[in-house]
Amino acid sequence: MNEKTIPQQLTVYDVVIIGGGGSALSCAIAAKTKGLKVIIVSKSSITSSQTAQAQGGINSVFGNTDDTVESHISDTLKSASGVGDHDAISFMCKNGSNAIEWLDGLGVPFSRNDENGIAKRKLGGASYKRACYSSDYTGLKILHTLYDTAIKLDIEIVEHCMLLDLIKKENKVVGITYLDIKTTEVKYILSSNTVLATGGYSGVYNGFTTNNKNTTGDGVVAGFRAGVELENMEFVQFHPTALKDKFILISESARGEGGYLVDKDGNRFVDELLPRDIVAREIYKKIKNNEEVFLDLRHLGHEKVFHLLPQEYKLILQFTSLKMDEDLIPITPAAHYTMGGLKCNKDSETSLNNLYAIGEVCSNGVHGANRLGGNSLLEIIVFGKQLGDSLKAKNISADSCSDCVKEAINKNKESINKLFIDHCEMNFYLFREKLGIVMFENVGLFRSDKTLNIALEFIEYLENNMNNFGIEDKSTIFNTNLLELFEFKNMVICSKAIILSALNRRESRGSHYREDFQSSVDTFEFKTIIDNSFKIKMVK
Repeated sequence: MNEKTIPQQLTVYDVVIIGGGGSALSCAIAAKTKGLKVIIVSKSSITSSQTAQAQGGINSVFGNTDDTVESHISDTLKSASGVGDHDAISFMCKNGSNAIEWLDGLGVPFSRNDENGIAKRKLGGASYKRACYSSDYTGLKILHTLYDTAIKLDIEIVEHCMLLDLIKKENKVVGITYLDIKTTEVKYILSSNTVLATGGYSGVYNGFTTNNKNTTGDGVVAGFRAGVELENMEFVQFHPTALKDKFILISESARGEGGYLVDKDGNRFVDELLPRDIVAREIYKKIKNNEEVFLDLRHLGHEKVFHLLPQEYKLILQFTSLKMDEDLIPITPAAHYTMGGLKCNKDSETSLNNLYAIGEVCSNGVHGANRLGGNSLLEIIVFGKQLGDSLKAKNISADSCSDCVKEAINKNKESINKLFIDHCEMNFYLFREKLGIVMFENVGLFRSDKTLNIALEFIEYLENNMNNFGIEDKSTIFNTNLLELFEFKNMVICSKAIILSALNRRESRGSHYREDFQSSVDTFEFKTIIDNSFKIKMVK
């Protein structure tokens, strides 16, 4: 099933889900199975979502093992570095086995062990082997299976449509406005439940991230504009192993299966399975000292490498002509995952009625200051399915929302029409490239008052010139120039929130490392909250 035309003003849905990844599909499948009328709106093709980048595995405790749910909870809390939510973490870990059973029942092709059970590997920060995997295609296989299931259930899916705004009626969200990228039309959907599942904001590190180009914080900003607070935006996880100069992810499974991190002389310099923030910083220290760092899997042999890491093997060969079983692979850390986002509780509820957030767009307390490897896929399945199971149809009529719909539509149309009329004074593409450099160099693995203020000064310059950024392409058919300008504006807002949060947190904790405040401080064992006027407070 492909895209469908939405009858404007006629259809009111029970659930509209914005996003096309694992959390969106899990929620949609659960809600549709209950008999609710569901529609998914995705900016890109469903199977290109960021879920596919979660290669290493999905954590779960089950079967005959020394591992326990309590151990999984403990590892997750330790990784969260004092700012995780115990209740949310406990709920996620306790529902891990149910999530795997559900995915296995849907047909996810998990790799198997000698007893034909689901195979597991150990990822960084874990006390035991608990990450279920499908070679190094785990996220992709889960995503494809969920998509196939959605098609079988005849769930409506609209692709190539970008979220613009949430439609509010007092403190209640009643739907969305969106840009149909194919036609440049502003459209809307009314729904009694609106679910944001749009992913994170690693796109602000443009050119230095493993994420695809769609992770520009669209849902984060739409919720923020509507009045939802942002939480823990300073916590950005940098993956230790991306391909040097290409920033293509090399899965943690490469280290989980026994790969070494070595210098040019072949010397190991860090425990490869420490938490990601520690490993990434140790690598980057050497790079900043003009030393090269490599991933070494030569000792594993061709059969094991090619069997367990087929995707990595092919990608590295394609982009570098190097062979993982024969050559040292040059690596660098890269922005990979954002722990912050829209503030919500463990039931995925935001501060606005009928608005929910799941997956990387939200901050529900399960990751805190640093995400444990293998927990991202678990989070999207557990909380996506839980929300879909809990949603209920509510009475909402198109007539009762006509005024707020008209206001939202007119606002969006006016801003777009102005862009088509006005001359483009400044080329935002040049500043998007510079934004990535400024953020990676100054708000990256090592931060300080000096570097953060350099970045803030650049963001303020962009804000002051925002009206000068325009579009050169005035066509109305697949106008990616317009789309990318909207994305750039969202990236600037997310960048400002990251910088202000990082300036406020005058300590080092988890993925947030301050060279001028290198220790964790008890008085900062709080969550950073930002309201939509960019005022900051710390909340326990």
